Amino acid sequence: MDTLINEFLTYLDCERNASPLTIKAYGYSLHRFAAYVAEEQGKEDVAQADAALVDHVTLRGYLLALKEQGLHKAGVSRDLAAISSFFRYLCRQSLVVGNPTRRSAYPKQDKRLPRFLYYEEVEALLSAPDDTLGGLRDKAILELLYASGLRVSELTSLNCGNIDAGLGFVRVMGKGQKERLAPLGEEAAYAINRYCQARIQKGFTAAPEDPLFLNLRGGRLSDRWVRKIVDKYVEQAAIAKKISPHALRHTFATHLLENGADLRVIQELLGHQSIRTTQIYTHVTSAQLKQVYDKTHPRA
Repeated sequence: MDTLINEFLTYLDCERNASPLTIKAYGYSLHRFAAYVAEEQGKEDVAQADAALVDHVTLRGYLLALKEQGLHKAGVSRDLAAISSFFRYLCRQSLVVGNPTRRSAYPKQDKRLPRFLYYEEVEALLSAPDDTLGGLRDKAILELLYASGLRVSELTSLNCGNIDAGLGFVRVMGKGQKERLAPLGEEAAYAINRYCQARIQKGFTAAPEDPLFLNLRGGRLSDRWVRKIVDKYVEQAAIAKKISPHALRHTFATHLLENGADLRVIQELLGHQSIRTTQIYTHVTSAQLKQVYDKTHPRA
């Protein structure tokens, strides 16, 4: 199965424009499944495992094994999605007769509300950076994450030419290499402009093809460093909860919804393919309403 899995991952990369993280996750899930199949078929080598002999009984046994290993429901669903996509590909290539995942239901997920910041916490976070070159960069990063609801990977892949301060938009390359326009608030535009001017004064360029956010060596800032930056200012702002860069994306969506934005508009701004992904923010607002009700209603 190893060869087929590698061919499938190449297909995801070259023809479906899947993100590197998706390809990595699918590869991990499929190789884990192939190891199980090889053992079930009595093969000494994973490469000898026969995908054509995999049926719904094999798949059911694998999912049960994952559950017994304590893998959380999201992990089981991720593996099942990878296997399903893999066998759909094999069917299209006429390499197998049927897809064993057709009779398998995804495990029901536990509802977890996304973590977000209240407005006062956002203000404290955005006020934390100083006026050094690094501080101006970090201020621009935090402002942009909150103003535009970008994923970390989308933010770090931005070039200076992606910013259109005049029109108030940033051009973003999202999942699946799908381009969208995200809003750029006045505060974020101002912070980005200050940072770019400061870095030019320090000898760095800010041409349209240059990375928007630079590390100390003048290279493109990594996703990992953005997470460290957020951690740093969460601590400085004395925010008593664990906040990731993605939490600022949740905060962006939650604050829009609380102030009357339509869910379909939020879906477009976030770059979600399905409205079901965006609907989790209605649970956040409902939870807040319930909290207010419990505190204020005499009969609560």
